[in-house]
Amino acid sequence: MLAASVGSWAQSTPTAPTLSTVTVKESAEVQSKDTLRVKKTTVGKSNQDIRNIPQSVTVFTEKLMNDRNQDDFRDVLRTTAGVTFQAGETGEEDVRLRGFSLGQAGDIYTDGMKDAPLYERDTFNLDRVEVLKGSASMLFGKGSTGGVVNQVNKAPLLIDQHEISYTLGTGSEHRLTGDFNLKTGENAALRLNAMVHNSKNSGATQDKRGIAPTFAWGIGTRDEFSIGLYYLDVQGRPSYNSPWIASNGKIVPTLPAKNYYGLNSDHLNTSSQYVTLGHIHRFSDGGELQTRLRHGQYERDLLASVIRFGSPITALDQINASTPLTRSSKGRIGDSTMTQLQSDYTNSLNLGGMKHDILAGFDYYHDDANRNSNYANATGNSSATNGLITSVGTPNNSAWAPDTRAPVAYNTFKAQNIGLYAQDTMALSSTVKLVGGLRYDRFKATYRNANGSLGDEVSDGLWSPRVGALFQPDELSSYYISYGSSFNTSADTYQFGSVSASTGSLADTPPEKSRNIEIGGKWELFERRALLGVAAFYSEKFNERNTDPDNPGYLLSGKRHATGMEFNLAGRLTPKWEIFMNHTWIPNAKIDKSTVVLATNGGGAQVQGDRPGLTPKHSGSLWSTYAVTSQVRVGAGLTYRSGQNPEGSRAMEASGFATADAMVEYSINDKTSIKLNVTNLSNKLYADTLYRGFYGAGAPRSVQLSLKARF
Repeated sequence: MLAASVGSWAQSTPTAPTLSTVTVKESAEVQSKDTLRVKKTTVGKSNQDIRNIPQSVTVFTEKLMNDRNQDDFRDVLRTTAGVTFQAGETGEEDVRLRGFSLGQAGDIYTDGMKDAPLYERDTFNLDRVEVLKGSASMLFGKGSTGGVVNQVNKAPLLIDQHEISYTLGTGSEHRLTGDFNLKTGENAALRLNAMVHNSKNSGATQDKRGIAPTFAWGIGTRDEFSIGLYYLDVQGRPSYNSPWIASNGKIVPTLPAKNYYGLNSDHLNTSSQYVTLGHIHRFSDGGELQTRLRHGQYERDLLASVIRFGSPITALDQINASTPLTRSSKGRIGDSTMTQLQSDYTNSLNLGGMKHDILAGFDYYHDDANRNSNYANATGNSSATNGLITSVGTPNNSAWAPDTRAPVAYNTFKAQNIGLYAQDTMALSSTVKLVGGLRYDRFKATYRNANGSLGDEVSDGLWSPRVGALFQPDELSSYYISYGSSFNTSADTYQFGSVSASTGSLADTPPEKSRNIEIGGKWELFERRALLGVAAFYSEKFNERNTDPDNPGYLLSGKRHATGMEFNLAGRLTPKWEIFMNHTWIPNAKIDKSTVVLATNGGGAQVQGDRPGLTPKHSGSLWSTYAVTSQVRVGAGLTYRSGQNPEGSRAMEASGFATADAMVEYSINDKTSIKLNVTNLSNKLYADTLYRGFYGAGAPRSVQLSLKARF
């Protein structure tokens, strides 16, 4: 975890060589808990001003997440422009950004370090969420074409500051969180965040417990240390999916979003626990070396019901309370142990009469994972005799299926990666800067099937460049152009797989490669209270894996691209009026090359010339609040996506949707407030996650009342 508040401590040379501390030069800007706008971000592996990053960056602050009651990390992703979700067959997050897969959440990070894709995430310990659009490039190397998501954990501050919040909501929701920051010494502090959450949701239950203490000492001195622990346990019963019907090429959602049709024996249990050791050494010349070591364990156990109609349904008017539903079993289980080490050196130097902002470092991770992606219940198949057929009119009917699964047989996956990188931002003049960076990754992995019949190894070494130019004519504006590349190995989903048991291994296929070209600008507006960003981008995966139509195996023969624009606005338009907006427009996206053969009926998977699945033309969110009086604040927002195809169903399209949210907050005094939130005001039924044949419904209307106290 971060050892100190991001952007809180600007350092300079000690006043005397005998002193052991580095004195604070001036009071740098501290990221407030009460703003939607940020000036600095750590998504670039150093504490940078957003205007100096030649790519689109969207930041969700703690205030924004609190205003919208986004306690589930997926709620943040849903309001991120360009993000869509595949309703994966095994229930894990399969996130797309600009239409490109994040590798089943493989491109989600915590404090710049790789996060495991296994567990259900909560926002109780997050200071902010940073989304970097475009190729991961020299920052992360192995990663998504569309971008990466970085979660920033809360860190100790040199103040006494505490906050408790309780929320009561529909679905029998009870949520209690606490954020306690205690200054324990002249340069030491302890921060503890904790959470308890219970909800029933008409049968789809969720019980969460989380705690995250971090202790830091030497804050702001020459040597700063920290130790942080994180524990999150989630026990629940998932509403896995619902069947859609087709009407004139349109996907029509069918079942009420609030209804639970699974079994009481279904469950989705995940856990995450890790420890992070941090050290920052500040050199007398202004340089800084930050090192973090993290070791964690992550687990996931899913046993869910696949809901289907018991008889053919072709129109909504054929569905009534007595329409039969079948429930078959789907299961997945896995665990992962990850060890990571990362060290970054930053400094500003004057060389050759020019200023150079230097970043250099390395990162290493070792992942030891066990998976069984088909760990279903043998007695979970629907039949008329086992009681697993229900009806539309009888949700949450308490049916139970005994767990007859055999002892788990794991596929094993072991991977390690070491990355070396360096970047220089060189000021040619007071207005022009050049950015150049390069990264080298060495990736090794081994995979073995549970029965030992198939074992594979892969070893890749790849370079990832990043170049850009910045033109900053004044302190309020910045214009840029950038190019970056990244790659995806054949092991992105914790398996190499095969076309047959003996040939066609993905391990024999080199990594996919991608590139991103972006041109844009960022402007500080409204007396520097708000930041606007506009960019045009071209993202391309130019050697995508395709199956070989002539031989068992894979070819790097595919190619796809997405061209569009990004819009970001965050901050205060007036002292009373705040706004957050992010929008992605992708007018042109295409599968340029593919070996996929068009199905005889014209349906099936996307083929060459098609728009890729899960790539809507428009997506994003808007949130705005206004202080009516010194005690009353109101807010409203929209989340929207235009129409999109599921992957594997080229002839079908899910209609676009927009949902509206509202909030009103009353400050009882300067430390206590009460807030009412209503999400999905119209109770709209829509497909939030998509797959061929089924969908995951967006959350129905909910009402939440929250009481917050600071002391």
